[in-house]
Amino acid sequence: MKVLCYSSFTFSYLNRARVLFQTLRRFHPDWELVALVTDQAPAGFVFDPDAEPFDRVVWAQELGVPEFQSWLFKHDVVEACTAVKGPFLHQACASGAEAVIYLDPDTALFAPLDPLLAWLEDHDILLTPHLVDANDAAAAILDNDLSASRTGIFNLGFVAIRAGGEGARFAKWWNERLLDYCFDDIPNGLFVDQRWCDHVPALFDRVKVVRDPGYNVASWNLSRRTVTIGKDGAIRVNGAPLRFWHFTKLGPLGDAMTRKYAGANFPVYEVWSWYKRQVAAATDAAIPERWWAFGAYADGAPIEAAHRRLYRTRSDLQAAFPEPFASGGGSYQQWLDQNVA
Repeated sequence: MKVLCYSSFTFSYLNRARVLFQTLRRFHPDWELVALVTDQAPAGFVFDPDAEPFDRVVWAQELGVPEFQSWLFKHDVVEACTAVKGPFLHQACASGAEAVIYLDPDTALFAPLDPLLAWLEDHDILLTPHLVDANDAAAAILDNDLSASRTGIFNLGFVAIRAGGEGARFAKWWNERLLDYCFDDIPNGLFVDQRWCDHVPALFDRVKVVRDPGYNVASWNLSRRTVTIGKDGAIRVNGAPLRFWHFTKLGPLGDAMTRKYAGANFPVYEVWSWYKRQVAAATDAAIPERWWAFGAYADGAPIEAAHRRLYRTRSDLQAAFPEPFASGGGSYQQWLDQNVA
């Protein structure tokens, strides 16, 4: 089966993406690996795609999103990097690939994903839920069960489809939803791409919910997953081979949630320690921390979340300022200074 695997990120996550693609290349050297980048390289950093562990780069502006600058301005960095997943997946269905897999940049493989391809022989859409075992402790229910109820039953740090049939129909639908409704707005029923996929088992046939505990291991399901490392170095989760780990919230928050739910399951800390070393080795000092080229106006002033929300709710502002990142006379930024306290 011809497989295309992609990840969506900015340059501030290039170090994590490098680790992901290195592990993908190790286990699946025949897959086409694509970096989907919604960013511009910072000054002082020379980006050489030929030296990276992926086969090619697709820039978000190449996806053909109508009125791209205006569309992009409506989104913060997480929303933007999530929203572009839809149009890429939809277009990839016509690329010649038989299967298309998405993985978040802060994941890493620990074993081959061959079972996914076997499942795609009988199913067109594969999803992993945040939880596959019910929690019993009140703290875990509050942190994990209710969090999944708010942000989505399935974690869309992973999705795999066959590039035809129901898989292609899903990709087209997801593309349409993410182009218009990929915002972090939980009170209004949105959490970027995830809440949409709560509908997938009802809207589509040939859907498989992957309940194998070796997939998409993360802080939100560690309360129900025990990690072991054998004498041969093989890592298992509840007895199943660890396939990939989702290292979400790298830093103090991720450490705190991991400690809370890993407890004395010490192999978890060994896995995290390995990942932190890999990311550190893949980090380029020329990329500023939390860099995103589209996080500021042309004059360097940061774009406030309220500026984006106002712009996306006002069609008159979108029509008046089709280049909203601009600074100076006649710009949206100037209009805000003059009209918004």
